[in-house]
Amino acid sequence: MFPARFAPYLFGLILSGMMSFLVSGIATWRAVGMSGDFVVLWLPSWLNSWAVAFPTLLVVRPFATRLVGLLVRQEVPGE
Repeated sequence: MFPARFAPYLFGLILSGMMSFLVSGIATWRAVGMSGDFVVLWLPSWLNSWAVAFPTLLVVRPFATRLVGLLVRQEVPGE
């Protein structure tokens, strides 16, 4: 188990891995179809995508959090 202070980084690692896995898989499928070497082409593409996605998520996350805070109305307890 990881200490709680690592939760945002672990969340980012898992989320960026899952998203880059799906997006690179769809992009590879659209580019080459379901050929026999699909997995051989997809996996390196996914790893390269993940290598970009994770640090990007760490940089962009504070801006996205701030933007969500501006777009969401804060609820007052009891109203």
